[in-house]
Amino acid sequence: MASLTNTRIESVDLLKGLMMVIMALDHVRDYFHYSAFFFDPTDPIQSNLPLFFTRWITHFCAPTFSFLAGLSAFMAGKRKTRNELSGFLLKRGLWLVFIELTIVGFAWFFDVQFRTFGLLVIWSLGISMIVLAVLIYLPRTYILIFSLLLICCHNLFDNVHFSGNVLWAVIHEQTFYALSDHTQLLIGYPLVPWIGVMALGYCFGALYDKSFDSAKRQKIFNSIGGIAIAIFILLRLTNLYGDPKEFKHYDTLSQDLISFFNPSKYPPSLLYVLMTLGAAFLFLANTEKLKGKIVDFFSTFGRVPFFYYILHLYLIHILAMIFAQLSGFGWQKLILSTWIGFEPNMKGYGYSLWVVYAIWIGIILMLYPFCEKFDEYKQANKEKWWLSYL
Repeated sequence: MASLTNTRIESVDLLKGLMMVIMALDHVRDYFHYSAFFFDPTDPIQSNLPLFFTRWITHFCAPTFSFLAGLSAFMAGKRKTRNELSGFLLKRGLWLVFIELTIVGFAWFFDVQFRTFGLLVIWSLGISMIVLAVLIYLPRTYILIFSLLLICCHNLFDNVHFSGNVLWAVIHEQTFYALSDHTQLLIGYPLVPWIGVMALGYCFGALYDKSFDSAKRQKIFNSIGGIAIAIFILLRLTNLYGDPKEFKHYDTLSQDLISFFNPSKYPPSLLYVLMTLGAAFLFLANTEKLKGKIVDFFSTFGRVPFFYYILHLYLIHILAMIFAQLSGFGWQKLILSTWIGFEPNMKGYGYSLWVVYAIWIGIILMLYPFCEKFDEYKQANKEKWWLSYL
């Protein structure tokens, strides 16, 4: 019987790292592509397939990473008491919320006045960990039911709106909320169903117990992944349930494809979760035995995701300022008062898609040696508690 013998799971680190690298592509597009300031890359009318799939491939990052964070929490719990794990999740969750509002927030805008506070992916991970710190006291069956209810049923509330209600927005509706005449709150990642996605990952952690047969684990992931993709296709074609943005037929096949593969992300609909996590499950099922330099390359990023995330945001924004200055646009316009895609002063700046890809590859190669060194430091200093927060 094949089973896990290492404290780290290579396929999980590989998937984390791959998601980290792909995520950077979307952020580079935000700061460098000329169309980012004119229209949504997922708009079937204005977009095109290369641009759409540049955005689409990054859809897999947030749900996959949230799921894997829950799975990693379960694995961490194998080395801690339940109270210790709960305390760790609570402290790490609060830490992530603080980082989102300070270090990460500044990286997005470079605005010392902090005219926009963003509740984005790091915030959603933080709050999800805080909730998970409580949920772990329940039997795993109850946690699984809770997570599936959030993921599968929240679309029943798609037509429920409370204008100006920040609490409802935090729960289920992406919006901007004015805090004062000069300060706004961007609620980019409403918490439902992100909390459920992380809780689901925690439930799946048991599949990676050392005593669990790897062939059985592969079969389970393949089965659930395949079923998830099949349900996504069925519901998307029929528009029965699961997404407020229905699949529509347009004049061209490319527009139809964009409409079909573009379920709602904010908040992530049932179809969005089925599409993205279904693919993640298939990946996990079929990569445990992969070895080699390419696997090592991506796994390095997967072992230091927080460190990588902070570095990549600052590097992208600094490079964007340099490119803006060299092109005559002016670096000052990259000091942003709102989300870059909504910044009216950015129109007229930007480069073609191939430049975006070139910059993305360059950024990944620049970050790799720093991540490799930090990974080595973490591996050599596991006794240092503060490293678990980076």
